[in-house]
Amino acid sequence: MMRGGEAKAASVRLLPATFSYSQALAAGLTQWRLYRLRDQGLIEPLGGGLYRRHDAEAADIDLIELARRAPPATLCLTSALARHGLTDEIPSRIDVALPRGRHRPATAAPVAWHTFDPGTFEVGRTKLSLDPDTSIGIYGPERSIIDAVRLRHREGPELAYTALRRWLRRDGAAPAKLLAMARYFPQAERPLREALEILL
Repeated sequence: MMRGGEAKAASVRLLPATFSYSQALAAGLTQWRLYRLRDQGLIEPLGGGLYRRHDAEAADIDLIELARRAPPATLCLTSALARHGLTDEIPSRIDVALPRGRHRPATAAPVAWHTFDPGTFEVGRTKLSLDPDTSIGIYGPERSIIDAVRLRHREGPELAYTALRRWLRRDGAAPAKLLAMARYFPQAERPLREALEILL
């Protein structure tokens, strides 16, 4: 027979690593028990009705919060380029894209929201696993370079062209693939083609 503490720990393990208040209630935890688990250090509040199990593996809590609050959230620009090793810049805020017209949730994480055209939002978008239950969107290297080129008036040209130079030095870098994707973004295709002509 399980003791009280063991039963509480077992009930927490039935929940995902990161869970919402409503998920806890649906799993049979009362509000009182949820607060007791928090006070005992078995769960950690992330704010706004989100919690994380204390025994969950280490993860980027800011990204988990973004993924849970805005499922289409996608790492872009400097944040994505940094993840792909294409820039040394470390952004003070996380660059996150949402389709134009989507709600930007309030977050504890420091975020720079960007709105992208819904028609091309999925182009070059993949998933980054954060824990066994949570993933967040991230633009691949090619799409991230294209976005940096087309938004160079805001982000600065050096970000785009440094990333492009680094990408070209990698095994498997395919300029034809990059230009094919750039056709979805007419404002980026010509400057990207010109830059490739100089660098290749």
